[in-house]
Amino acid sequence: MNLIEQAFRRPGRKLIPFITAGDPDWETSLSLIRLLDQEDVTAIELGVPYTDPLADGPVIQAASDRALAKGMTLTGVLELARTAREEGVDTPLILFSYYNPLLRFGLSRLTRLAKESGIDGMIVPDLPFEESADLAELAEEANLCLIPLTAPTSKDRIERITAKARGFVYCVSSLGTTGTRSTFSSGVEAFLDTVKKSSPVPTAIGFGISRREHVDRFLKHADAVVVGSALVRMIEERLSRFKDPETREEALEEIRCFVRDLAAEEVPAIDR
Repeated sequence: MNLIEQAFRRPGRKLIPFITAGDPDWETSLSLIRLLDQEDVTAIELGVPYTDPLADGPVIQAASDRALAKGMTLTGVLELARTAREEGVDTPLILFSYYNPLLRFGLSRLTRLAKESGIDGMIVPDLPFEESADLAELAEEANLCLIPLTAPTSKDRIERITAKARGFVYCVSSLGTTGTRSTFSSGVEAFLDTVKKSSPVPTAIGFGISRREHVDRFLKHADAVVVGSALVRMIEERLSRFKDPETREEALEEIRCFVRDLAAEEVPAIDR
């Protein structure tokens, strides 16, 4: 059993926060990773900033722009993960990246350096399952989990997608891009139940999760929830305060409170 699956089995917050690495800067990203690790989340997604993030809405697009302007690169994200590990962070770290930066970096080099840097898994939202064999093989050799995505439109492919899944299966709640939502499709629970029944590994749901009521609703049908845009927006709203030494810690504590309010501190461990 890999570290990601082990994390699902322990009690704690069944929450997988996403941050854009390097937003607003390298040092703040490291502080956020430490904070999230202290809050006993299931895993942390480190988004690699990209100029054309097709699956992301305006909030994460803006965060990518800020990180790129600060000089963040894929190599920088790996260094960020390595530093977090050296400082004692033991929460599973997941590299979230579009395929082009990975391909240009070199897939074999990527998987080797990712493992050396303390990365436990990868999510590549624009890499179709049917075209993922090369990266999946290299990830397996490096003992990394290439985490598959399923969506409500994946009905005829769910069993094939989940059959060899490692880590967890990422269930996309809605069609379209990331971003906070006030409503979800009436069929989302049935979709989650179908994936969970088929999957040999835990399941998580993302896209649009922003409030405690969403978390409570979806933890009845999935093993964890992913929170991205809502957290990135919280970071964006505190940019000036992160830069000011007198307000920086207060801003970080507000992020901590947001995470605590989203998910109960103790959720029973899953038994599969």
